[in-house]
Amino acid sequence: ARCRRRKINISATWTAGEAALWLQAVTRDDIEQPKIATGTMDPNWNDNQPIYRQLRDKVVAMILEGVLKDGDALPSVRNVAAEYRLNPLTVLKGYQELVDEDLVEKRRGRGMFVIDGARTNLLKDERQKFLEQEWPSTILTIKRLGLEVTELLGKIGKSNGADKNTEGDQE
Repeated sequence: ARCRRRKINISATWTAGEAALWLQAVTRDDIEQPKIATGTMDPNWNDNQPIYRQLRDKVVAMILEGVLKDGDALPSVRNVAAEYRLNPLTVLKGYQELVDEDLVEKRRGRGMFVIDGARTNLLKDERQKFLEQEWPSTILTIKRLGLEVTELLGKIGKSNGADKNTEGDQE
């Protein structure tokens, strides 16, 4: 159910109790709300790329990390804009990129929701992007520093669980 705010002329004939009841009725929380992810989004922005793109990347990271699951609602444009002191149009542009990439869908009057299979598609795309764009420079750095494969694999085994979450997801 959706509650619309209406202008109501609260006349002087209303008692304080009647006004309080009306206020409770229009602000009640018993209306079923979609599940909104409560994961944290880093509010620090850098100057290397537009904020809307960084916002898109942060939502993608939340999907990949499992903070946002299939069917979860994204935080509202207004909430994100207010919480991170962004222009709502900036937030909307970042969200629109997610819609254009078929990761999120708009549901009129309800918000934006993660599409079923978004994480799987993202994993595939992000892996391909990593292998094509980031891996070649990583290999050059490894060679430049003279690192050995055994040394690198030893570091992976010592990492604090971040890699354990993604190892089982590989297909």
